[in-house]
Amino acid sequence: MSVNSSVNEFILLGLTQDPRKQKAIFGVFLMFYLATLLGNFLIVVTIKRSRTLGSPMYFFLFYLSFADACFSTTTAPRLIVDAISQQKTISYNECMTQVFASHFFGCMGIFVLILMAFDRYVAICKPLRYTTIMNRHVCSVLVILGWVGSCIHSSAQIVLALRLPFCGPNMIDHYFCDLQPLLKLACMDTYVINLLVVTNSGAICMVSFIILLISYIIILYSLRNHSAEGRRKALSTCTSHFIVVVLCFVPCIFIYTRPATTFPVDKVVAVFYTIGTPLLNPLIYTLRNAEVKIAMKKLWCSKV
Repeated sequence: MSVNSSVNEFILLGLTQDPRKQKAIFGVFLMFYLATLLGNFLIVVTIKRSRTLGSPMYFFLFYLSFADACFSTTTAPRLIVDAISQQKTISYNECMTQVFASHFFGCMGIFVLILMAFDRYVAICKPLRYTTIMNRHVCSVLVILGWVGSCIHSSAQIVLALRLPFCGPNMIDHYFCDLQPLLKLACMDTYVINLLVVTNSGAICMVSFIILLISYIIILYSLRNHSAEGRRKALSTCTSHFIVVVLCFVPCIFIYTRPATTFPVDKVVAVFYTIGTPLLNPLIYTLRNAEVKIAMKKLWCSKV
């Protein structure tokens, strides 16, 4: 518990206060969460066990699916349980842990998306040097740097959260603990801390999105020199990646790149990147990727 705080627990108001809607939320989001775990688990196991999915793209997809499953687990179970629970309290320590974990795995997902875009850039723009540049050692180092960067980002978030004093209201108008709703409850001037949140989370979202946009523009421009079949395959892969990027970054930019104001729609927008994106990623990468579908059929049909 923070030395500046007299509050030792918070009450999460969730997505709605309506009992009938809460039952619907329980059923719908339980199915979403189980589907998220199943989809990402299938991708992780398929890539780990399949000999045909050994390229860097699938190496990074393995970590994206792992990060997505963990990221969803930081928020979805609490939302599901609170929908049917009378006691919607979360302790101060649990709240801080949730802030750290959600930012850690969320940031890792963002860094992996950047690595996947870099991999596609090298594969399409520098095909002759691809195997030299994107060897397994380089890929492993890039993933380790992603984990380190995520740890630095989430550590900065938790340091800011621990500096907030809470001495009165403890009702969080959200379904999980995050800095924006916590800033509303703090009994201090939060202008500087909010500026640091925007500089940290907002900058990561905005800069990463711009980097990804530029990389895909360069990739699309370079495709003009490829054959029709090469263009079709590259466009199919890049389209999948770009859909994921838009679904992930647009809600994040909306939440984290503005002053310390919260809107009722924030909770709905947060659903998109905390629950929607981890659920849709496995569908997008399997339904639009013939290699993954074939590998899954071979692996799981042989098991059955």
